[in-house]
Amino acid sequence: MAEGARSDRTTRTRLTRERVLRAAMTLADADGIDRLSMRRLGRELGVEAMSLYNHVANKDDLLDGIVDFVLGEIYLPTPGEDWEEAMRKRAASARTVFSRHPWAIGLLEARHADSSPMRLGYYDSVLGTLREAGFGPRPAMRAFSIIDSFLYGFILQEQSLAFDSPESLDEVGADLLRQMAEQYPHLTEATRHAMESGYDFETEFEFGLDLIIEALERKLRSDAGEPHSPAGD
Repeated sequence: MAEGARSDRTTRTRLTRERVLRAAMTLADADGIDRLSMRRLGRELGVEAMSLYNHVANKDDLLDGIVDFVLGEIYLPTPGEDWEEAMRKRAASARTVFSRHPWAIGLLEARHADSSPMRLGYYDSVLGTLREAGFGPRPAMRAFSIIDSFLYGFILQEQSLAFDSPESLDEVGADLLRQMAEQYPHLTEATRHAMESGYDFETEFEFGLDLIIEALERKLRSDAGEPHSPAGD
């Protein structure tokens, strides 16, 4: 048997569904989900594209699989965990994971949840924590939606802003100040303040998330007929 044929057969026997999905994630991370194709993935793995269909049924199965892998990286609440702490940890974890895989949010929202036990379990875990805390079915869904709307919007803003470090903020800010002059006083003031005090994405994310969770906690107590306990009590 030719050496090339033995090498090709060895490569094929080593191929697994997990290896295929992880390679697909790597390609999506590097070049975007739109450039992910079965042919390109096959080249990356050193096999013909048709070999991939021994491990994924089709392109949809591939996309569902990599979404599941992403969700598997996100922290999920544990039974009995304090709901406020659980929502903070889950949101912070999701921000880290979705920032690492910037294509994942759009793909997650575009896929059919009923095709994936991983996705259903993810949603059920978060909703279960909120229900256990005392939220009704509809308020629990609203709370989940509000937190994730903030999460997704913040990630989009973080990815699109023209700076990612204090140095780049100073560079962008100085350019903006030169252009704005005195025409936009409030924007000038905010930009100058950010340059002087620094802008940290994690701090700003935690600030916004705290506002949401505190508002949800007040709503939960109000619906239960309990007085709100100020922070620190």
